[in-house]
Amino acid sequence: MGDWRAHHRKLKERLLGSHDWVEFDGTISVHPLMNGWANEDESLLNVPGGVYRGVTLRAYDPVTGLWSIWWLDSRMPSAPLDPPVKGRFANGVGVFYSDDTLRGKTVKVRFTWTHPTPDTAHWEQAFSGDGGKTWETNWVTDFTRVSGS
Repeated sequence: MGDWRAHHRKLKERLLGSHDWVEFDGTISVHPLMNGWANEDESLLNVPGGVYRGVTLRAYDPVTGLWSIWWLDSRMPSAPLDPPVKGRFANGVGVFYSDDTLRGKTVKVRFTWTHPTPDTAHWEQAFSGDGGKTWETNWVTDFTRVSGS
């Protein structure tokens, strides 16, 4: 929870063998909802050539023990939400999966969250075009808590 600075690194092209990364900074503000059973954040992403915002909604299901994570992007505010990634934390690592499409093909999506210190967090997104046999990490973000938040 709180306010964070974010340093993003993402591949220019996904699942095309690209090794060209774009780096940019941003911010994120995270707030609890529903007495801690959910949370939301708003991100500001300072991508080269412009700025956009995104909102993440996360909800915990105490029956399954799974978190579901949805993303809403200001560049496409009326587009259907992507399928949620679902998963859990174990031994300090959160791993979440879903199926999605990229260029008309089904892909698997994986989010991985770690929290190395109380004031840092690390997130990675990876896609698999072969049903999960191999994964390509295509977005990495390192977060640093804003002092006093």
